[in-house]
Amino acid sequence: MESMHTPFFWGKDVEVWFNGWPEGRLAMYFLSLVLVFVLSLLYEWLSVCRFLSRPDAPRAASGLLQTLLHGLRMGVGYLVMLSIMTFNVGILLVAISGHVVGFFLFGSGVFSRLNKDRGDKHKNGLPTNP
Repeated sequence: MESMHTPFFWGKDVEVWFNGWPEGRLAMYFLSLVLVFVLSLLYEWLSVCRFLSRPDAPRAASGLLQTLLHGLRMGVGYLVMLSIMTFNVGILLVAISGHVVGFFLFGSGVFSRLNKDRGDKHKNGLPTNP
């Protein structure tokens, strides 16, 4: 029995998530690239966001919400992983790009620091040092 070797390849002739989709059509291939990018971005957002409930909310409800969000994050992560397992270089590149952009926007804290710095400047009228 021979082992199967699947090299990475370029091209639009790939099946992503469903049998026969995107069927080698260029527009559908680009749509799948956009979807993988958005899912990677969503995964990064779900990784860093914390939905806090009101202090008077029941702990069980808060725990259930956090559990559901964790399940959603895992589902999105597995969809991204399955798309990468097509061994298509374009899919791999947009998945990595989505994770990179998502981390920059949501995980790096760059924008939260910028907003904090703007608030500090307006608060006392003097620029703040980073």
